[in-house]
Amino acid sequence: MTDAIPTTKLPSGEVIPALGQGSWTLAGRRQRREGEIAALRLGLDLGMRLIDTAEMYGDGASEELIGEAIAGRRDEVFLVTKVYPHNAGRRSAIEACERSLKRLATDRIDLYLLHWRGAIPLAETVAAFEQLKREGKIRHWGVSNFDLDDMQELMAVEGGANVAANQVLYNCGRRGIEFDLIGWQQARSIPVMAYSPIEQGRLLRHAALVEVAGRHPGATPAQVALAWTIRSGGVVTIPQMGTVGHIRENRPAAGLVLSAGDLAILDRAFPPPRRAGPLAML
Repeated sequence: MTDAIPTTKLPSGEVIPALGQGSWTLAGRRQRREGEIAALRLGLDLGMRLIDTAEMYGDGASEELIGEAIAGRRDEVFLVTKVYPHNAGRRSAIEACERSLKRLATDRIDLYLLHWRGAIPLAETVAAFEQLKREGKIRHWGVSNFDLDDMQELMAVEGGANVAANQVLYNCGRRGIEFDLIGWQQARSIPVMAYSPIEQGRLLRHAALVEVAGRHPGATPAQVALAWTIRSGGVVTIPQMGTVGHIRENRPAAGLVLSAGDLAILDRAFPPPRRAGPLAML
């Protein structure tokens, strides 16, 4: 696991790792807590220093778990969390952020995302995020589950051009963003953060992924799926890895280079989009 983890840049120029750690269902069972903390810490040891969570995950329990896992190591971590749409108002976003900071046991969040669009106007949310930046409570802000028209609307709002990332569902079986969104973001140096890059495990038995893994000694379908998401740059992939075993299996994906032949096999099995469609979400 000595291969360096590929990186991508935020619009500010800050470099972040392209392989991070997700936490969607962590902290769901107390008997797994020690193992999940050990996995997060091992991930940091192996260079996966971006950790993603949300106030929604376990009603804050995921943030609390991560706060415990990174205690004493906060400066190693690029910490991402998300705010509920109904908490994204001019005042409520400030309060929600402060609750997340407390659960995470930190004084700052590196990237604060609007989890998905709700009824609160984007201008109001952006104003709150910009205030949080001025106060030093967050370093960057972004969005999640925004399609191209949402991103274009956001950019037209005062301060909206400060968006640093958009987290969306993206894997080899969910390629809709390739039709327009991913290219639009890359042209503006706004990274895509790919959640569910192995479709919650459902992709792992697909014959094409098994075939490509077999072309690389020691590789697994999970590694192939993860390497595929970051193959072209401008994408951060955030698989959930709740055990030490998952960390050790998935970390080598950072050094797995897929050949043109590999990509052709995957394109046949998972054709790229030919037309625009609704943004996929889980």
